Amino acid sequence: MGVQEVVDRVVAATPEVRWSISVPGLAEHEAGRKLRTASIGKLLLLMETARRFETGELDPGELLRRDPALAVADSGLWHLLAVEALPAADVAALIAAVSDNYATNVLLQRIGLDTIDGLNFQQTALLDFVRNKREPHHPPTLSTGSAGELAALMQRVATGETGVERRMRAWLGTNTDLSMVASAWHADPLWHPTEFGNKTGTDDGIRADVGFRAEQPYAVLTNWDPAQGDRTAEVLAGMREIGAVLR
Repeated sequence: MGVQEVVDRVVAATPEVRWSISVPGLAEHEAGRKLRTASIGKLLLLMETARRFETGELDPGELLRRDPALAVADSGLWHLLAVEALPAADVAALIAAVSDNYATNVLLQRIGLDTIDGLNFQQTALLDFVRNKREPHHPPTLSTGSAGELAALMQRVATGETGVERRMRAWLGTNTDLSMVASAWHADPLWHPTEFGNKTGTDDGIRADVGFRAEQPYAVLTNWDPAQGDRTAEVLAGMREIGAVLR
């Protein structure tokens, strides 16, 4: 069965879920649909950080200090560590490997939210800092994106030969969350070959996985209404089916 057939079957089996899927050259479903993408937006922060490392605008060794006003004690490790300051390169590595929210906020404060390059995307954007609670005056979600735009970004990362792309490949190859599309590849989540890399996003009613295997990019995004029932199990099963056919 081809990739498009599997994508069509997965979408048909989950009518309560909104999907945006792009596997360039192999399959698409609503690739231009804008969805909430949770931590996927951190990719834009990492891209800008890699660019500044390459241009010399930011020293990878610059120490970035934790700020209690930016603390988010959930996803990540830095909030559990004793060290109060880390080199910028290490802060970025924490974001790539464990989607560290405290590290995200510290690095984003240093880079500046308003300076994050949207790469001329229309649907894909990092909208805010990570917050323990979103108030009415805050952006309603951390990030948005479409599978088409994010797959195009992953194509650049997978095949590009500048220092930015090489650095991004190294970072994304450390991601420990292989619970979605990559779950079908049976890799060790703590150490897997550099032939693939990814970034995931998780929140209530959101599961998203964006990455590349060899030079094949993919982006699989989902949203659903948690008030209408938990769709996590069926979404993860569908993502695994897509990952299996990519394997």
